Amino acid sequence: MDGIHDLGGKHGFGAINRIEPKQSLPERWHAVVFTIINTLMRKGVAKNIDHFRHSVERIDPISYLTDGYYGRWLGAAETLLVEAGEISQQEINLRVEALGGQLGRIAARPMSEPDTFTASTKRIPGARRDLQNQPNFKVGELVVTNKTGVAGHTRLPAYARNATGKVVTHHGGWIFPDSHAHGRGTAAQHLYTVAFSAHTMWGDEADSEVEICVDLFESYLRAVDV
Repeated sequence: MDGIHDLGGKHGFGAINRIEPKQSLPERWHAVVFTIINTLMRKGVAKNIDHFRHSVERIDPISYLTDGYYGRWLGAAETLLVEAGEISQQEINLRVEALGGQLGRIAARPMSEPDTFTASTKRIPGARRDLQNQPNFKVGELVVTNKTGVAGHTRLPAYARNATGKVVTHHGGWIFPDSHAHGRGTAAQHLYTVAFSAHTMWGDEADSEVEICVDLFESYLRAVDV
């Protein structure tokens, strides 16, 4: 889906300042949020990693830009809990006020009618899957990505839409996140790494020596008409 989370390739955000923290979770509340999310995964509130990622994508846009990495996770946790019916937004708000907090911008944006997930009778670890069908594309073949996004979760970034690239690796079958995130099954597809020139994505002003490699699912691609 189109949203503030899809920042790849966008102008105006300045240089990336790489600051290596002295520890992996520099603040105690980071560890608390990390534990909350892992608990929600184990308890089935977050149904799978793609469901969780989609809950992060859907938080308030300003919160996404300002709350930091684990702040986004916290907003996602609230979204997941409300959508699962474990707690209401009103109950959360009352608890915040009871603890002396101030209600301001709320990051969580739960859906009024959440996706319906059916429990799987057989859980297979990992995301790789064996496929009976042969891949549609070969290494070295030119492909074009889809022009438009989708309403829900997707792993096709906006900057890579409607772009021509070359298949450089075939990874076999993998769970399809676009279905997995919404309870529509694993729907495994062939996965490829596709290489694009910077010129293709950002025009002639881009560095001619830069190549961008993106892992893309088969349904995102179509063959180039020669």
